[in-house]
Amino acid sequence: MRVVALALRAGAVVTLLALAIAAVVDGPPRAVAVNTRATPPPPPTPVTQPVKRPPPSGLVTIAATGDIVMGSTPNLPPDGGRSFFSGVQADLAADVVLGNLEGTLSVGGSSKCGAGSTNCFAFHTPPGYARWLAQARFTVMNLANNHAYDFGAEGLRETLAALDGVGLLWTGRPGQITIQRVGAIRVALVGFASYRWAAPLTNVPAAARLVRKAARRADVVVVTMHGGAEGVDRQRVARGVETYLGENRGNLVRFTHAVVDAGADLVAGHGPHVLRGMEWYKGRLIAYSLGNFAGYKVFSLGGPLSVSAILRVTLRGDGAFETGTLVPTRLVGDGVPALDPAETAHGVVRTLSRQDFGARGVKVAPTGVLSR
Repeated sequence: MRVVALALRAGAVVTLLALAIAAVVDGPPRAVAVNTRATPPPPPTPVTQPVKRPPPSGLVTIAATGDIVMGSTPNLPPDGGRSFFSGVQADLAADVVLGNLEGTLSVGGSSKCGAGSTNCFAFHTPPGYARWLAQARFTVMNLANNHAYDFGAEGLRETLAALDGVGLLWTGRPGQITIQRVGAIRVALVGFASYRWAAPLTNVPAAARLVRKAARRADVVVVTMHGGAEGVDRQRVARGVETYLGENRGNLVRFTHAVVDAGADLVAGHGPHVLRGMEWYKGRLIAYSLGNFAGYKVFSLGGPLSVSAILRVTLRGDGAFETGTLVPTRLVGDGVPALDPAETAHGVVRTLSRQDFGARGVKVAPTGVLSR
């Protein structure tokens, strides 16, 4: 039996060899049918899209002013500043009240002005004067301007401490986004100027990036800017870069349009020390300069330099414009803010808006109501 088994195995081997030889002689082997159905790929991992927060309902009121200096030691108001804003306080009432604080609230630091300098100005307001800003209903102070660093890092540090001490917010430092909550509405405030201690006005792409970041964090974005050339003859908004005393003070049209494109819902400007026109851009309001709001014995006064205004705007929870009014003010006496019975600001802004922006210019009614 074992011999038979071996013979059978040998025969099988011979048969297999014969088949292999035949395959080589006859050509390539025939394809063997196999199951070619591929294993189905796993379902794609779903991409989780960020949930966009729906705009909150309700409205937010915003009041904005131009430059503020409550005196500089030793030239201070006679009552220590207690009544400094009393003539305009009622018209500053709003959810968000924004002012541009020129100078410092400090007693320390070294002045930027050299000894004997006659054409340099450094403002040293006592830190205790911060309480008069809070009493006047300001909620946020802009520090992006040419006087925030008048007394160096120490002067700025004392200013921030003084504002903190009375519960006031501030904005304008490099990269800073300040959030104020008004009910369910988050309002971001971002200040810009052309100085190293401020968010950059002259670097437009960087400014746009910062505003886009603010728009992701908030429902409403307010940009405040300190830019443009200074002087009684600088009421017109230039096309292109503005300079003053050799400084680049920004291309304001390019800057404002870029920040609105990036998500700003309102732009409030200051710096030229005079009122300028206002523009509608993509449904958003741009006020190029609100002038001198208050400056006790520090500003040159008279004519356009004494004419100012409070911009009052109501926005919806998605930043859309609802209503707006221009409250005419002026600097009286030694630079104290007061309501202007002549309502000079209405005519000034109405004319400049039409001259500089044509159909995009903001219309100012005799009552101060703003419209397209």
